[in-house]
Amino acid sequence: MMRRTARECAVLVLAATTAACGARAGAPTPVTARATQWFTTWATSNQEPVRNPADSIDRRPIFANRTVRQIAHVSIGGTSVRVRFTNEYGNQPLVIGAAHVALGANASTILPATDHAITFGGRAAVTLRPGAMIVSDAVPLAVPQLSDLVITTFVRDSIRLVTRHTLATQTNYVSRSGDYTSAPTIAIDTTITGWVWLAGVDVMSPSATGVIVTLGNSITDGFNSTRSMNRRWPDVLAQRLLTSGEPPKGIANAGISGNRLLSPGTGPSALARFDRDVLAQPGVTHLIILEGINDIGRAPEPVTADEIIHGLHQLADRAHERGIVVFGATLTPAGPRPAFTPEMEAKRLAVNAWIRGSGVFDGVIDFDAATRDPADPKQMQKAYDSGDHLHPGDAGYKAMGDAIDLAIFRRTRP
Repeated sequence: MMRRTARECAVLVLAATTAACGARAGAPTPVTARATQWFTTWATSNQEPVRNPADSIDRRPIFANRTVRQIAHVSIGGTSVRVRFTNEYGNQPLVIGAAHVALGANASTILPATDHAITFGGRAAVTLRPGAMIVSDAVPLAVPQLSDLVITTFVRDSIRLVTRHTLATQTNYVSRSGDYTSAPTIAIDTTITGWVWLAGVDVMSPSATGVIVTLGNSITDGFNSTRSMNRRWPDVLAQRLLTSGEPPKGIANAGISGNRLLSPGTGPSALARFDRDVLAQPGVTHLIILEGINDIGRAPEPVTADEIIHGLHQLADRAHERGIVVFGATLTPAGPRPAFTPEMEAKRLAVNAWIRGSGVFDGVIDFDAATRDPADPKQMQKAYDSGDHLHPGDAGYKAMGDAIDLAIFRRTRP
């Protein structure tokens, strides 16, 4: 039987998480063939920035004939890489005239020797219709773990920035007019602090044993952490995990600042985006859920603790159906603030009690205990508070990441 060519394998990668390259046609892929499996090493959750209904002009930016250079701080490394692009919320085609991937040097500068063109079914350019996502061909680039991967995209035609992750806590770069995809340093016109048209980055890794998705809101997204320094708690977890003796796993950050569990807010609700942001991640094996505080404090209408509990139960059940190990994370302190009433605090405590004692999850990560002030448990320790009494600062995020027992990620489900 004829073996598949490298090009055929690259095309198959676009349609499947696992490509049985080198196997005979029709033969099943061995479950132990990790060298031919993709694993998410970096991901972001996209949203549509809301247009101000009182404004007669849509002020969301438009790019045309510009090069966008974006930095993704990866978790696991690999022998080759592919990039997932999305036009999920666009109302017009996204025309990518060229795209490159390279290792970062500093700021907008790449290491030229590592620069590779990205192709799509062998083509250098591609058009994403509204609502579509596309996965690139495999790029033969050795990606070190915990490194900065730079994705540079030339946007040929006019496109409005309506598919993006708003809070990247990462400086990214937009050029003056022209295609600078292969330039070591681009001619910068402006900077942005979000990621645009990116859904994720996957690597082929013979040593990886899975992917941990962290589903949450601004506290998972890293609000008030130091920009471009990768000090979110999932970054702390990745650093600890990949420099330990534990089996290596990728980390996919699925946090959206302002996100809610039950109803849309900033981005779709966790219940609505669960398939996209969790189940669709290549290689996902474990899930950490930290959602609910915005349902308590920022919902359009009051919700009960029981409603939040039911929503969390739903997420755990849906993940378990796919064989994913699920950890419930307790809600961190949110007071004292006038906007967070005693009634809201009672709901937070009720949700946390259920997370700790229900037995629904495969384990509990007690972020509440890791960050609260022992003298006043309704508030965060001062050293961990970024100043708004809701979001941790760098020290608080480190305390959260350090509080996770790495051994729990050895757990599997039948």
